[in-house]
Amino acid sequence: MTTEPTTRARGAAIRVAEAMHQGVITCGRDESLSTVAELMVRNRVHSVVVTDDPAVGGALWGVVSDLDLVAAASVRDLDEQVAGGTAVTAALTISPAETLQRAAQLMTEHGTAHLIVVDGETLRPVGVLSTLDLAEAFSSQRRPTR
Repeated sequence: MTTEPTTRARGAAIRVAEAMHQGVITCGRDESLSTVAELMVRNRVHSVVVTDDPAVGGALWGVVSDLDLVAAASVRDLDEQVAGGTAVTAALTISPAETLQRAAQLMTEHGTAHLIVVDGETLRPVGVLSTLDLAEAFSSQRRPTR
């Protein structure tokens, strides 16, 4: 009789690199939230990474999620607000070599749905790991490595 490994065991065995989305969508701190919304729609993502200067791979600063946009839109027009003022979610980072169990722990501790995956040597962002990526990896129908 074969048994499926537990979700906890799968999370300890799977590395972030196997479940993350490669690449990140970035914007500068001064970008309007309407521009951020356009980036999300065009790229079909739920978050945009805010950097000091995206043109030169600036330092990570924060994340604007789709929920942040919804909250901002309920206050005033998105053209009147900028990414730096709305990036209430800190840019939490994780290494591609970490386990999904550790990623889940970080997301839970910080109440966030996205982790920015950074190269261990350069600290440059290489991808994004979301709660949906974790759910997919933890399911018994785990997708192949990306």
